[in-house]
Amino acid sequence: MAKKVYEVWKGRNKFFLGGRFIFGPDAKSLLATFSLIVIPVIVFCVFVGRHLRHEFPSYNAGYAIIVAAILFTIYVLVLLLLTSARDPGIVPRNSHPPEEEFSHDRQTPMLQFPRTKEVMYRGITVRVKYCDTCMLYRPPRCSHCSICNNCVERFDHHCPWVGQCIGLRNYRFFFMFVSSSTILCIYIFSMSALYMKILMTDNEGTVWKAMKESPASVVLMAYCFISLWFVGGLTGFHLYLIASNQTTYENFRYRADSRYNVYSRGCITNFFEVFCTKIKPSQNKFRDPFQEPQQRPPLAAARESAANDAGPDDRRVKVEDDLDIGGDLLKISQRHNIEGIESDIRSRGNDED
Repeated sequence: MAKKVYEVWKGRNKFFLGGRFIFGPDAKSLLATFSLIVIPVIVFCVFVGRHLRHEFPSYNAGYAIIVAAILFTIYVLVLLLLTSARDPGIVPRNSHPPEEEFSHDRQTPMLQFPRTKEVMYRGITVRVKYCDTCMLYRPPRCSHCSICNNCVERFDHHCPWVGQCIGLRNYRFFFMFVSSSTILCIYIFSMSALYMKILMTDNEGTVWKAMKESPASVVLMAYCFISLWFVGGLTGFHLYLIASNQTTYENFRYRADSRYNVYSRGCITNFFEVFCTKIKPSQNKFRDPFQEPQQRPPLAAARESAANDAGPDDRRVKVEDDLDIGGDLLKISQRHNIEGIESDIRSRGNDED
């Protein structure tokens, strides 16, 4: 039975449910993230929300506090799954270098391969780099993730909290996950503070008695306050990145260079591009049958042969005898010139006889 693409995948990703879900190599970190979200909500519902239910008996407002917390937590977990379990925008790697990019230097009989080239992006010339691992020229804003071992379009960063690269196809869900987590922290903090206020009123304004009566509220408020510094700050930072149409990678790498941002199209258009445009389909068919790559083009094989020209004699004979792979052109030419001279001498000798 033929193997599927995900079964022979060269990246470090982990696949589940027959290739339907793709995670990064550090997918186990999702368990920690899941726990950091779910456990505080459970504590809130049991030790705080349950008591608030009795404080607001009319119109079932107390129940609404618990239901809102549960539904919003489910919403955050769905966003977490959409962020971590989908193709972030992986560029399929080539089975051989692009043949059209080879050039031959007359002085040194070796095939040269340019490390960068210039391409047009929205009418502006940008320079793209060649990836040795994926054997391709990366599209603009694409970068190779050393953790997942893939080139990812519009690479933002590799997030250990979601166990996945953040790129073109999951950045929207990543931002929604972070911002929704911020709102959830504010909600839990506010409801816990409200319950503390009610306890202080019942205990004649004594904060210590209120803290002793509901230590869970104190723990939740401290936890949410600390978490807000992280997810809240991350939300604000990515709001800035979206407004200026930058990625985290671009911001940290090019910030000191003070380069002009050729990708920004205005604040409103930048937000529209992230949240309102159709998500690009995946370039990888992970569940399709794997097809063996075609035989390497002659020039692609020649690059490897020329680099290993100092190897054993049998390898040199193969390079010299196979003209199609474009091996060491100068030595092949010299060899056949000598053979031609020898054949001419033999033919003249036969004529004189």
